[in-house]
Amino acid sequence: MVLSVFPIIWAFIMATRDSQSAYQIPPPLLPGGEFSENVSRVIDAENGIFLKGMLNSAIVAGVITISVIFFSSLAGFAFAKLRFRGRNALMLFIVATMMVPTQLAIVPLYLIMMALDWTDSLQAVIVPFLVNGFGVFLMRQYAVAAVSDELIEAGRIDGCSTWRIYWHLVLPALRPACAVLGLLTFMLQWNEFIWPFVVLTPNNPTVQLSIKIISAAHYTTDYAMVFASTALAMLPLLVVFVVFGRQIISGIMEGSVKE
Repeated sequence: MVLSVFPIIWAFIMATRDSQSAYQIPPPLLPGGEFSENVSRVIDAENGIFLKGMLNSAIVAGVITISVIFFSSLAGFAFAKLRFRGRNALMLFIVATMMVPTQLAIVPLYLIMMALDWTDSLQAVIVPFLVNGFGVFLMRQYAVAAVSDELIEAGRIDGCSTWRIYWHLVLPALRPACAVLGLLTFMLQWNEFIWPFVVLTPNNPTVQLSIKIISAAHYTTDYAMVFASTALAMLPLLVVFVVFGRQIISGIMEGSVKE
């Protein structure tokens, strides 16, 4: 735990110090008094590029997270509880997509974005990731165990359509898995760098690109600004982790208590 948490704590410590503190041996372990100055310089750097990157990343990560949860839970329910021709073959194909690295698809995906005239726009970063194989697989596995066939049959006897069964019966049972998937998806998209770096320009960056722009804005790297921007970029992840963590715990507790 110490080895995992120390880099995060040290990043916040360095965000409160000047740039020269990054070269000290041993490294400083106590915060300084320059956090507000460093944050002010980050916000003012390159005409407010960092705040624009934060806003773009919030839009991208938020839209993708909601979409992945919705479509993955819907597909997972279908693969787990509905009977249709080719179900196993389609599931095998979805699992196989998880074995293809994203880097292999960059060139054809970029050509598609050029054909659609979507380069340097947020839809180019959002649309390719609205659903993923891991989300479908996770929801399918969880639905098999969490949603009983008797519950679905009871819903059908009461006259529920397949959509109402999904919305009112299946989705509440999948809430803990949705929280986990939402947390992982938001973190992944918030930290995504390669694809936004390819398809976006410095005038319309995500938060990770804005940190790169700030770090390369001077002849020498201003580590105080880099660490301050990194600390600010981590704050939304910590908030999301706390919110989704509570959802995970509450979902587990609800499933463990029977009246």
